[in-house]
Amino acid sequence: MLGWIRRAFRLPLRSVAFDAFAAAIVAALAAVALLTHHWWSGLIGLGMAVTLLPRRRWSVPVFAVTCVFGLLQLIVAGRLQAYDLAVLLAMYSVVKYADRMGWAWLAAATVVVGCAVYGLTGQDGPPEAWYRRGGMLLILAIPVWLSGLVMRTRRLYVHSLEERARTAEQERDQRARLAVADERSRIARELHDVVAHSLAVMIAQADGASYALAGDPATARDAVRTVADTGRGALAEMRRLVAVLREHGVGDPAADRRTERLADLSGLLDGFQRAGLRVAVTTSGQPRPLPHGIELAGYRIVQEALTNVLKHAGAGTDTGVEISYRTESVTVTVVDGGSLDSAVPGPVPGGHGLLGMRERVGVYGGTFSAGPRRGAPGWRVAATLPVPPDVPAPAGTEDAGTEDADADADADDAGTAAGGADRHGTVGARPAAEGHGHR
Repeated sequence: MLGWIRRAFRLPLRSVAFDAFAAAIVAALAAVALLTHHWWSGLIGLGMAVTLLPRRRWSVPVFAVTCVFGLLQLIVAGRLQAYDLAVLLAMYSVVKYADRMGWAWLAAATVVVGCAVYGLTGQDGPPEAWYRRGGMLLILAIPVWLSGLVMRTRRLYVHSLEERARTAEQERDQRARLAVADERSRIARELHDVVAHSLAVMIAQADGASYALAGDPATARDAVRTVADTGRGALAEMRRLVAVLREHGVGDPAADRRTERLADLSGLLDGFQRAGLRVAVTTSGQPRPLPHGIELAGYRIVQEALTNVLKHAGAGTDTGVEISYRTESVTVTVVDGGSLDSAVPGPVPGGHGLLGMRERVGVYGGTFSAGPRRGAPGWRVAATLPVPPDVPAPAGTEDAGTEDADADADADDAGTAAGGADRHGTVGARPAAEGHGHR
């Protein structure tokens, strides 16, 4: 019986047992009335007892039905019975469980009216004692109503705590999922940066070796040796990256303390020059140590941009790299003069180069642009990374920053390497450029 009620109303076993016990008490009082008074009085009491069972879930209908039973009993018998306490229990249920407080006030008003009706029409005692009959019921009803109000407040407070706990747990789960997604994105970006440029160099050298194998064996041997050296370097870099990820994880401060710095681009540029690129590097402003994350981001942007030049413009392309140090930022610009046949490379579906560079710059709140140069063949990639104010800058940086601004307006990034094209050919990575931007 209790199990069926529990499943029907989805209530804890303790609540179901208490309601069944309360209904049993009312039924027992109704049985006494059935034996000592009229049979219909006992039936009304039994109806009240059964009505109390769903009082938690349907408190307002239960109270209404119980009041109807009580009014019927008062009209027929003209006096109260012990089982009429079911009306007070139903009122308590409305105050505690009703979804709106207005129902609690309505229940209170109903009970007050019922007390007044009983005081005026009750047959137990002289008519002039109506206020005593009604007052006695009010004395019983007021503490019951206030108890229901206290329990309602407590129930709502507990519910709010549970809701906040659920919300906090959902937020923690969401943050964990976002952290995992960000970690995967960072790892993918690192793997792409480590492997992509090495593969581009190896492919270019292998193609050169295949062309020179018959006519120039010495050049072919050098190219194959470069392929082997680049492959070994990529394997060593991959092992180092995996070791760092396993020990610290991407994004950990210790994981960002790598050897790649903007001041140490010579080894990277040597590999691209051996692959056939003609790279010219210029530095403006006062070079200074930067935070490890910004150093690594700038290094990877140069690496990825040169990899794209090698893949899409081909060996023999004139390329300029400029690193501009300012007071509050550092700007890395890579400009190429286009492919040898002046044809614009077509889009490459599924590329991640520009996306990875943009994400790196976005992590530090910088600006990024990539697109075809204005009025000249080739491609321009520019990234500005802000330097946190708590990083000390050497003396003379202010003047250097002013000189950098003038240099930006006058010189092209690849003035020496790419034939002095217009510096002002900076375009954002617009959708039209993104097709090419999958470079």
